[in-house]
Amino acid sequence: MEKQIADFKLVEKQDYGRSVLMRLQTDQTLPEIAPGQFVQVRVEGSPSTYLRRPISIHDVDFKQNEITLLIQLVGEGTRHLAAAKKDDIVNMVLPLGKGFSFPEIGERCLLVGGGIGIAPLYYFAKVLVEKGIRPTLLLGGKSASDLLRLADYQQFGKTFVTTEDGSMGEKGFVTQHSLWQQQSFDKIYVCGPKPMMKAVAKLAADKDVWCEVSLENLMACGLGACLCCVEDTVDGHVCVCKEGPVFNTRRLKW
Repeated sequence: MEKQIADFKLVEKQDYGRSVLMRLQTDQTLPEIAPGQFVQVRVEGSPSTYLRRPISIHDVDFKQNEITLLIQLVGEGTRHLAAAKKDDIVNMVLPLGKGFSFPEIGERCLLVGGGIGIAPLYYFAKVLVEKGIRPTLLLGGKSASDLLRLADYQQFGKTFVTTEDGSMGEKGFVTQHSLWQQQSFDKIYVCGPKPMMKAVAKLAADKDVWCEVSLENLMACGLGACLCCVEDTVDGHVCVCKEGPVFNTRRLKW
């Protein structure tokens, strides 16, 4: 798949407190981008941020040559990036990694997202609908404030919600939602905190359901050279940034 290094202009930014949504536009024609892939973003002007930051791709508009990122503020690099202003230039390498597999027409698929892990599921859900597949979504967070852009996700399919404090949807974790007893699925796709993904993967395994997860291992180069994002699999140790970030759970030694 073609990759490019390109300058993007920040055309819109929405602040959600602990997260920020950034819509970025380039003069270059975007290459093919698969749901689940990511970008490596250069952080300008931060004295302690030397490496690019990996960010999952939240949405793509090929007609406008725009990419949208939903970024959680977790350190100086992401906080500095989130401080960018309208018309500022952001340099990115894209697209990187391997994305989600697509279900067959007629298969029942469930997209499970926790916290900022919902970010790559937006573009995935949009592409699924474009292919004639309407997914079911199960989104979880600690509280209602963690469920960003909920109405936008609901346009793609029936959407269920859990919050740990019970402020929205069913109280508890995504694995405790009554949906698991009410419906069955052919394929499950997951992104979120690792303990959550492991719990959903176990649930899928117990039900003998095919499952993919999008890992969030620490990445530096994004090209499989630095070996800092290695994950142990049944095929040996592999670089998540190159072999993933999306893996079938049967490959993972969980």
